[in-house]
This record gives sequence, C-alpha cells and structure tokens, in this order.
Amino acid sequence: MPFEPLVTGVIEASLNRLINDDPQYIQQVVRLKGKVIHIHLQELNRQLIFVFSHQVDVLSQYEGQPDCYLSLKLSVLPQLKEQANITQLIKQDKLVLEGDIQLAQKFSQLISDIKPDPEEWLSRITGDVLAHTLVQGAKNHTDWLKTGLQSQQRKLGTVLTQEWQVAPNGLEVASFCDQVDDVVSQCGRIEQRINRLVSNS
Repeated sequence: MPFEPLVTGVIEASLNRLINDDPQYIQQVVRLKGKVIHIHLQELNRQLIFVFSHQVDVLSQYEGQPDCYLSLKLSVLPQLKEQANITQLIKQDKLVLEGDIQLAQKFSQLISDIKPDPEEWLSRITGDVLAHTLVQGAKNHTDWLKTGLQSQQRKLGTVLTQEWQVAPNGLEVASFCDQVDDVVSQCGRIEQRINRLVSNS
C-alpha cells in the first residue's frame, strides 16, 4: 500500500473516532459540513485535504478548489484560533492563507479541542476500574521518571563543577565575565592613549 493513503487513512480513522466520542466535536463538524480545507505542511512538504460531510475525509490529493488553503508548520495551527495571531503569522512568513479566515479558525479550534482520552478508550476493553488504575499508574510512573531524571541532572552538575572540576560553577563564570569586561575596558583606555599620542606627535 502506498505511504500517503496509509497515513491519510490513519489520520482519518483516528480523527473520526475522536469526534464521535464527544457530541461537542460532532457539532463542530456539522458547522463545517460541505467545506474543504487544504493544508500544506511545510516541515514535511506534504498535502492534507480535509473534506467535511457527516464525517471528516482526509485526502492527499484533491482536484477541486478548496474553501480555505493553509501553508504552515504543525506548531502554528493552534495559534489560528485567534484572528489577531493570523495577521501576525502572515507578516512573519509563518503562514500562507487563502480563502475563508473564519473557516481556518473553526478548523484550528476543532483540531486543538480534540484530545484523545486513553482512560476512556481502555475502559471499553478492560472496564472503568482497571482502565483508571492503569492510566493513573502510567502517569505516576512518568512523574517518578521525570523526578529521577531531574535529580540525576542535578547530581551530575554537582560532580562536574565541584568534585571533578571539569565545568565551572556559576560564580566562576560570573567572575570570568567580570575579568573579561575589565580587560576590554583597559584595552579601550590604552587605545585612547595611543590615539592621543599619535595625534600630538
């Protein structure tokens, strides 16, 4: 199977599954019914076309004229919710927008709002209690790993700066910067004296 149809198929199936999980998202899709949004993802140089009907169809090619064309990086998409951001992004060359601005904002709102709920999905397979236990356990494990990593980073910093003295500590860096400033000032004064001597001779 070609790569692009596989990717668009996965995006389409995931998006529709998430939309159908929440009546609020279904209403947002209804408001977009009949619209076509063409997105060019700059970092991947790929096209995604979103066609809205009773669901969302995701295509890699589209022959017709879209209602809205966007060329941007994925990280920019959530910022389109605010109209003030759109003008700024266009001026900064982070966004190319052709067509309906309000449609771009509605699409951005939908994509930003949709967030997968792992606990809800797991509960369909395992039941509510086990799903909650598994998700909570995963969150706790992630927090524990983050805390452990931060602790190790602090210990490594202490070892490098104090025990092995491979890297300077904050006070040594500040002192070095002060010394550099003094040398620069002295060089400036010497240069002025030389210029005065040259001009007087």
